[in-house]
Formats: sequence, C-alpha cells, structure tokens
Amino acid sequence: MIRTEEADLRYADLDVWPVESVLDALGEAQMTATAVARAAAPQIARAVEAAAPRIAAGGRLVYVGAGTSGRIGMQDGVELTPTFGFPVERLVLLLAGGAEAVAQAVEGAEDDEAAARRDLLARGPGENDVVIGVAASGSTPYTCAAIEAARVCGSLTIGVSNTPDGRLLELAACPVSLPTGPEVVAGSTRLKAGTAQKAALNMFSTALMIRLGHVHRGMMVDMKVTNAKLARRAARMVATLAGGTEAEIAGALDAAGGNVKRAVLLRTGCPEGEVEARLARHGGSLRRALEQP
Repeated sequence: MIRTEEADLRYADLDVWPVESVLDALGEAQMTATAVARAAAPQIARAVEAAAPRIAAGGRLVYVGAGTSGRIGMQDGVELTPTFGFPVERLVLLLAGGAEAVAQAVEGAEDDEAAARRDLLARGPGENDVVIGVAASGSTPYTCAAIEAARVCGSLTIGVSNTPDGRLLELAACPVSLPTGPEVVAGSTRLKAGTAQKAALNMFSTALMIRLGHVHRGMMVDMKVTNAKLARRAARMVATLAGGTEAEIAGALDAAGGNVKRAVLLRTGCPEGEVEARLARHGGSLRRALEQP
C-alpha cells in the first residue's frame, strides 16, 4: 500500500479527541512535513543546478500534476511572475482535467495518460524546458505520463513525490523524495504531504530565481509593481541599495519602468541606454553589474 494511504493507529480514535489534541496532532504533522522538505535539500539542490542553465538559456518552467498536488504546483508557479518578474509566457501550468479542475475534482482526469501526453506535447517541450511533476503517491498516471513524454523530448524532468519507491521518481532525471508517511487523516494528502510539497517547491523555485539573478541582498529586485504597497516597497529597496532623495528615487523607478534592479543601476551612475546591455553581460545579476561595469 502507498504510505500516504495507510491509516496510522495513533489516530484511530481521533474523532473523539478534544479539539486541542486534534490540533496538536495536526500541528506536529506540519512540523514533520517541513523537516522532511529540509532533509531533501541535497536533492533539491541538484534539481536547481540542473535547471538553472536551461532556464537561463530561455527555457520554460512547466508544472504538472493532478488534484491537490497539481494545485500546489500551480500555486508555486503563478507566484514567480509577480515575485521575481519571471516571464509569464515562459510558465506552463498543466493540471489534470484542465481549468475546471482548479476549483473542483474532475472525475477520472488523473488516470488519463493520453490527455497528459496530449497536453504536454501541445506545448512543444524542448531541451531547455524544465518539467516538474508533483504527485503524493508517486504513481499518478497523468503526471507520470507527462514526465515520461517530456524526457523523450529532451526536457529536464524533476519529480516531487511523497512515496520514495513510486514510478514518478524512477522516471524523473532529478527525483525529490519527501517521505512524509501516513497522514493524521488517512489518505488526506492535502495535509502533511501537501505541506512538504509546498515547502520543497518553494525551496526549489526560490533558489532557482536567486541563481538566475532575480534577488539581490535578500531583496526581490525584479518584482512586479502592481499596487501602492509594492510601489512603496520598490522605493524602499532603491533607497536601501542606492540612496537618493524621494524625487530622485521616483525618477529612477519611472525611467526603469518600475523595476528596482534597473533603477538601482540608474541611481549608481549607469547611463539609461546602457542598463540592459550591462545586465545582459552579467546574466541579469545586479551584484556583478555593480561590481564590474
């Protein structure tokens, strides 16, 4: 039996426990989940190192999954554009059952291998693309079929699973094993397994974005400024990194289209017409662009 489907005898009388005890058990499970994700850091690091040159060469990030796992993958992916400025056109989110499955279950979708291959191949995966499959059981047909098809196309494949001996981890070039074991509520992988997946994907995508130069001195210097709060945050970052009066900072951000990284270069003396070329020479790294004009 798949470990996440097993019933843990410790929780056999869970339904008659005091609420505080139930919550304590659930909280303990969440702590276990994040510890499991942290223990997987060496595997996640290998995935980041393999993915970085492909994404730097213009490849896409493709998240694939079904049900809870698929939605967790989607959640990680959709945050990359507002947080790190990752181009939305280089992000592909494949969920078994399509858009309808975002808000409700689509019967039989996770078992449809033909749909998985069709969905993936319609995007024309190539050697610079990175395809991430997420499945608690490690055997979800939709996810495994997509990963298998991506590997045939030469894409880098990453598998994230809570079942160490599942098919997904065998198929993926970069397996990430998150052995969270039985859930407090048997089979409910939205709990411990889902938390471990979310943590591991956060670790992977954030480390990848850092490696690609979207973070400088712990700040999201490529974030999208889409509201007043973020405009104030952008101004604070430019002030911290390059200084200047309120008017000077506002002027630099306006000239840079709201981008912190470019505004910092302008504030430190880089001519407006040379900003893009300097960043390109240094692979988008603000640190190197500042150190080696």
